[in-house]
Amino acid sequence: MPTRLPFATAAGIAIPALALAVAIAAPWALGSYDLNLLGRFLALSLTAMGLVLLWGEGGILSLGQGVFFGIGGYAIAMNLKLADLAPGEVPDFMVWTGVEKLPWWWALFQSPLVTILAILLLAPAIAGLIGWAIFRRRIGGVYFALITQALALAFTTLLISKQDMTGGFNGLTDYHTLFGFNLNLPATGTALYFVTLTVVVLALFGLRWLIASRFGKLLRASRDGANRLRFLGYDPTPYKIIAFAIGALLASLSGALFTLHAGVISPALVGVVPSIEMVIWAAIGGRHSVAGALAGALLVNFAKDKISTALPEMWLYILGLMFILAVTILPRGLAGLFAGDRPPIASRGGDLFARWRKDRAEQAGTEAARFDPSLSVETAR
Repeated sequence: MPTRLPFATAAGIAIPALALAVAIAAPWALGSYDLNLLGRFLALSLTAMGLVLLWGEGGILSLGQGVFFGIGGYAIAMNLKLADLAPGEVPDFMVWTGVEKLPWWWALFQSPLVTILAILLLAPAIAGLIGWAIFRRRIGGVYFALITQALALAFTTLLISKQDMTGGFNGLTDYHTLFGFNLNLPATGTALYFVTLTVVVLALFGLRWLIASRFGKLLRASRDGANRLRFLGYDPTPYKIIAFAIGALLASLSGALFTLHAGVISPALVGVVPSIEMVIWAAIGGRHSVAGALAGALLVNFAKDKISTALPEMWLYILGLMFILAVTILPRGLAGLFAGDRPPIASRGGDLFARWRKDRAEQAGTEAARFDPSLSVETAR
């Protein structure tokens, strides 16, 4: 007889394959607005996927991923703002604040190569320096989370205060050209969607390979017992730094791709609240599952788009409720359902039903013994 795959294994193969097929067919099934929306949410999912490596596997909860998201977003936005200008001109918000000459560090982003390198290298480099300063002092847990949250607050404050350089609270928007391509054309939007989808798929498989590798095993060991790992001759600090840097890289890519789809990057998208939302995406989808984090980011952001339009004042309450339910009922998130997890309520209900059946059997045995002493409770069962 042929061997039948377990349900969890079959679902783990069929669902991603179906999801990829649907994602590839999306440009022919959706309008330009909905396709752009899907592209945005796919871009956001990169940050949640990075948190699987950092938080789920490494046990390092970062509440400041919005900083790295903003670095990627502002890097690409600076290039986009400069692409529409004639030589010698400065962006509109600089004109309003009295800046007459383009700062030298802004001028660097006129180069597509510098822009791409900034997106790929700047956030991981900053994360590496921060991680080196923190992890070598064996700081972790809630203290690390608070430090990263403070960084997100400081980054937002800096962006708002430097209005003449960053656009202030309004951020950077109103751009139309990416490396010579018109962003307003439908064909460019479709190509950008496929670029985003390709990056997400590569990140998905890359992270799964990394988690299953020797690096992933040592990272989990540093999470579960750093002192035991040191006793075996391994220093957990480099593994934590690398995980933090990879999470920053994915967040930077996420910010750059999101900015291209949304057409705006501002302090409201990179602060404390967005950073916490990114953690919630991973928690709801499953912080130990890369695919789960991807699904969680898509689910929460689609819900946000629909609910915040109808009930704008209720969204944060609903988001908080979703997070509480995910933590209490599904500790491993939605991905846990495909791994065989049962919500505590379902488990408790099953236990109560089994106990009820046992009590009924004992009662039936007792009733039968009244009429025939040769019968016992065990016989009745």
